[in-house]
Amino acid sequence: MIEPPDGSGRSDDLLREAVDRLLLRARAARPLNPFIHFDAAALLAEARRLAQLPPGRRASLALFGAPFVVKDNIDTANMPTSAGTPALRGQAPPRNAPTVQRLLDAGALLAGKTNMHELAFGITSNNAAFGAVRNPYDPTRIAGGSSGGTAAAIAAGVVEVGLGTDTGGSVRIPAALCGIVGFRPTTGRYEAGSVAPLSHTRDTVGVMAKNVHLVRQFDAVLAPKTMEADPKPLSAVRLGAPRTWFQEGLHKDVSACLARTLKLLAKAGATIIEADLPDIGRLNEAVSMPVVMHEVVRDLARYLRERKGISLEALVRQIASPDVAEAMQAAMRGAISEEAYNEVMATHRPALQAVYRDCFRKHRLAALLVATTPLPACAVGEDQSTPLNGQEVPVFQTYIRHTDPPSNCGLPAISLPAGLSAAGLPIGVELVAPAGSDESLLQLAAAVAEILGPLPPPPSLEAT
Repeated sequence: MIEPPDGSGRSDDLLREAVDRLLLRARAARPLNPFIHFDAAALLAEARRLAQLPPGRRASLALFGAPFVVKDNIDTANMPTSAGTPALRGQAPPRNAPTVQRLLDAGALLAGKTNMHELAFGITSNNAAFGAVRNPYDPTRIAGGSSGGTAAAIAAGVVEVGLGTDTGGSVRIPAALCGIVGFRPTTGRYEAGSVAPLSHTRDTVGVMAKNVHLVRQFDAVLAPKTMEADPKPLSAVRLGAPRTWFQEGLHKDVSACLARTLKLLAKAGATIIEADLPDIGRLNEAVSMPVVMHEVVRDLARYLRERKGISLEALVRQIASPDVAEAMQAAMRGAISEEAYNEVMATHRPALQAVYRDCFRKHRLAALLVATTPLPACAVGEDQSTPLNGQEVPVFQTYIRHTDPPSNCGLPAISLPAGLSAAGLPIGVELVAPAGSDESLLQLAAAVAEILGPLPPPPSLEAT
């Protein structure tokens, strides 16, 4: 991906210049606290190794020299993976996660491990062990979570692309709040494994980037066996715009941004259909936390056995963030019984999936379009509640309201930057598509992003 303008194939100088710029931006971004592990010397050494590859080998690498960051719950053999929790601080796993290995094999350059909500169990990235991640558009505000460090690093210009993980919105929420693109693929699209888990049913690695083009480049490496979708003009696209649940109780700036987005897309030729999802709130609640609270105990214990050296009980005793400690302790007490979990998986989750499937089929939709989050970024420290439309609302449940249902169904979804609030905070819109239609969704997202245009950079980057 790094080639000199004259096409001579000598990319070592350009690669070194790119790394030098990255290091300068990483230093400038320190007040945002986006990284848990960043080793400048190791990064320079790996860049030198890549630069010394023969020209033919460089040309064969789809992502040659592309710097990327990785959320610190995704295993990397040459860097520690802490999952943002004290018990795993400084511990390097034995191997790379398959997603990381694919990117490295394609010539990408791993720049560091990013900060996150502890154990990925939250949406603020206010981590009591490693410090809060701060929003590049306003450092008094959250970056979102749980993949907050990846979003902040990209928004601050340290890198242009990175990996996060998404269980109920942890890629799309910070992407929306930091003004970047966040893609959650269909569950199972990317090879799983070597990621500190919450729920094997709901978890997936996702790509976060400055633009949709970069998401598509990295997705093509992470899911190389898929077929490219035929591009469709927006005039041939039908989009659903559900009102019930998804347009209720929005911050006024979010509501205005969503309305403006729908108007722009209609003007560009898209057919906008009012397509509600019946009883979506109740159906999602029956699935959401019951699945995580039951699966996290087994899934995380299995991951720790593979890492060796610490038990689940010992890890939980050392959790630093009060909200995460409370949730994990409840899960270990058996908050969701085996019988209740089996009912969720046999009855409630299929019912939720059917609502989405029926909506897509009935209205012949390419995707649904909603606001990614009901409000822009709240203040750092507002971990339990935040004001919205004159009332105090719960932070976690409010921010995941639109991103959680498609996660529980395993659907692909992507958040795109759509505008700024009156306070200068990013607002995102989310496209949700049928299972397995990832390439079509990415094609559509590229077309929508072109209509919306880029956001102004964070104030700290405007002069650079």
